[in-house]
Amino acid sequence: MSHAVLDLVQQAMSSPWLYVALFALALLDGFFPIVPAETAVITAGVFAASGETNLALVMLVSALGAFAGDHVSYLIGDRSAGRLRERGPFVWARNTLAVRGGQILVVARYIPGGRTATTMTMGAVRYPLRSFTFFDAIAASSWAVYSGLIGFFGGMAFENDPLKGLLLGLGVALSVTGVVEAVRWIRRRRGATQASPERLPADTSI
Repeated sequence: MSHAVLDLVQQAMSSPWLYVALFALALLDGFFPIVPAETAVITAGVFAASGETNLALVMLVSALGAFAGDHVSYLIGDRSAGRLRERGPFVWARNTLAVRGGQILVVARYIPGGRTATTMTMGAVRYPLRSFTFFDAIAASSWAVYSGLIGFFGGMAFENDPLKGLLLGLGVALSVTGVVEAVRWIRRRRGATQASPERLPADTSI
């Protein structure tokens, strides 16, 4: 069974349409988060270790696709928000993104689903497009390099067994995502604790 799966993957990796597919998957993943773009980039990176794919080209087309997809998501958020922009949650999001928007955008790129929510929200609150483009170029490029290299080093570690290299790469990617999510959760909890007013002692005087 594993050999059949591996043969199928190898055929896909040797296809001349591979790089077009990587671009399309990364683009769709920007606004349709169930598309497995990260898995595809890591897989292509694994096979780059044996020379079946070009690692630099894998990372380039993936970065361009992610960059384009994030901008589609931004435009969807911008077009769909309408009068909701003046509601409380949008005002809070606008103020938060005005201070740490670039940092949030780069970190969210490593969280499947979270990246789409972030880019759509930035469009909805009309985060400056020029700033969004600048930080998204960093986010998309670093994500593509990270995903490609994780696959590549996994393939190098298991040169004679690409399937194990792929599993290692996916495991590392999931672990990094889990750590990022845990750090975000802890920071949110800490911020909520610090923001909540301290309780005053009860007045026992009569």
